[in-house]
Amino acid sequence: MRFLMLNWRDPKNPKAGGAERVTQAYLSELRRRGHDVYWFANEFAGAQRQEPIDEMTVVRGGGQGSSILRAIEWYRRQEPFDLVIDQHHGIPWFAPWWCRTNCIAYIHEVLGPIWDAFYSWPLSTIGRWQERWTHWLYRRIPFWTPSESTRRTLEAHRVRKVTVIPNGTDTLPLAELESKPLLQPVRLVVASRLAPNKRVDHAVAAVRILLERGIEAHLVVVGTGEMQAQLEQQVQQTGLSAHVTFSGRLGEEEKNAQLRGAHFLVHPSMREGWGLNVIEANAMGTPAVVYPVDGLVDSTLDGQTGIVTRTESPAALAEGLLGILKTPETYERLRVNAWTRSKTLQWQKVLPAACDWLEAQAIKPRTGKP
Repeated sequence: MRFLMLNWRDPKNPKAGGAERVTQAYLSELRRRGHDVYWFANEFAGAQRQEPIDEMTVVRGGGQGSSILRAIEWYRRQEPFDLVIDQHHGIPWFAPWWCRTNCIAYIHEVLGPIWDAFYSWPLSTIGRWQERWTHWLYRRIPFWTPSESTRRTLEAHRVRKVTVIPNGTDTLPLAELESKPLLQPVRLVVASRLAPNKRVDHAVAAVRILLERGIEAHLVVVGTGEMQAQLEQQVQQTGLSAHVTFSGRLGEEEKNAQLRGAHFLVHPSMREGWGLNVIEANAMGTPAVVYPVDGLVDSTLDGQTGIVTRTESPAALAEGLLGILKTPETYERLRVNAWTRSKTLQWQKVLPAACDWLEAQAIKPRTGKP
């Protein structure tokens, strides 16, 4: 069979992140099953027009405002596809109205408040309205998402059929859970793109609150992005230079070492599709402290594999950490549960059922117009 993924970014895009990593895992498995797999994405500086990546064919064309037209032009020159996967990142590809074959919508998260992080009014309000209207427009199209919280939001937007398949990870869990006493300084780590919606500044502010409460703490920030200069300035102005380290972007082995050495991953994001970094940290024996937002309430089970804060504030992050410091036995239980659960979310356990479902979507009889 022939599969086409439509996604604004591909694995080599400088802005590629967790969405592209999990997309690549699914498509690579389809390719290993013997299918023809294509990935159409936006162009970027220095990119080839077409190249093989992990045995699939990546095609690039156009940019913001033009890539949909370039995709349609390219698509009409190709042999028929059995399934087109229209991946939404705020704005979809509107593929059901031009692909003339089976089509599903793939969405990691409903952006919602994230529009406010990147755009000021009125663009942020227009973005929110457009996203909700798009979901209504796609209401008869099958949706695929990694979390139950995203499913609930889509259904609230009147989408009729949503399939939930949790993301996997290729971060192998530790063979044995090593000892990691919860002693001061409390070692914290952030591992994400340094973008406005990730709210890394909240993690930095939480360190300051812990210090004010007499708790020694150190935060390592793993990643790069447009917010780095602002975050570094925040650290300097608040006198936290000795307590916050910016490591930059690390390779997988170095990143895993940071996750392994930390007591907690801190992830105060506005919203996530799933929270891949949470499961990666869990595999290294490290529970997470996260905000009560879509995606993160799925990857972190409150009181079982980590902590979901009461509110979305640095004070709530600090409160969650302070509570655990008083009960080291609770910390150990969270570690064991998080590490154990990460074993069930390995790609080899997730991919077979997911690709079975994608193949079933490809052979479904078409029911007419969307």
